Amino acid sequence: MLSFIRSTIRAIGFAVEGWWYVLRTQSNAWVHALISIAVIIVCLWLQLPARDWAVIILTIAIVWAAESFNTAVETLTDLVSPEKHKLAKISKDASAAAVLISAAASIIIGILIIAPPLWKKIASLLR
Repeated sequence: MLSFIRSTIRAIGFAVEGWWYVLRTQSNAWVHALISIAVIIVCLWLQLPARDWAVIILTIAIVWAAESFNTAVETLTDLVSPEKHKLAKISKDASAAAVLISAAASIIIGILIIAPPLWKKIASLLR
């Protein structure tokens, strides 16, 4: 049991190192971070119900996962094919598309979930 706990803690440490690498090396990760924080603050202010929180958290996680996979694919592609190659470009472009798709979907989900209570809250403040 103790070895399981130790290996789990090590695995979590490696994952945190990976996330930190993404944040250090990918400028778009900082955009994701700032938007994630802003969305969480707005959702706290709006006091969204648990189901809405679940969707928001899942949406944020999907964007972060896509960004992490994109970084992994790009890094591995650079290792395997340091010279420019048509297939390396396709690999990088396709993984970047995953980030774009997840980010676009997250914007739509955010609008659908956050916009109605936000407009209501803003309208009540303006009265």
